[in-house]
Amino acid sequence: MTRELLHGLSEELASLDKRIQQYDQKIQELAENDDECRRMMTMPGIGAITATALKAAIGDATYLKSGRHLAAWMGLVPRQHSTGGKSVLLGISKRGDKYLRTLLIHGARSVLHCLKNKDDRCKKWVSQLNERSNHNVAAVGLANKMARIVWVIMTRNEVYKAA
Repeated sequence: MTRELLHGLSEELASLDKRIQQYDQKIQELAENDDECRRMMTMPGIGAITATALKAAIGDATYLKSGRHLAAWMGLVPRQHSTGGKSVLLGISKRGDKYLRTLLIHGARSVLHCLKNKDDRCKKWVSQLNERSNHNVAAVGLANKMARIVWVIMTRNEVYKAA
């Protein structure tokens, strides 16, 4: 009886895996057929899922004044507690879109992992940030920078150019 139950659960899991693969393929096709998504996917750390999610959530990026506003809209900026001319920066605000923030931070973590073998301006900036703080802060900082670059890609119809 246990084997029958486990076999049924195994078939159900295989069916779900197949459906997930089909939906991943559909998302990949949507991203490849959309010009804006293709341009976003030229940037390291952004794949088909992130690009389509950004396009769906942001829509027309020209409504935002700058990339800084986009990063703030996603919740990728530090909270501030300022008084008497002294500003104190706390952790990230986490007030924006949690899903987009998560996708960008995971993309930034993958970029950080791949930067170990490269020697460019981005690696120097991230390694200096890593020395001043920890790995997670560097990942969020890079995600913030990625959000700003995404705004440029979406508003100016440009392709990502590595520094």
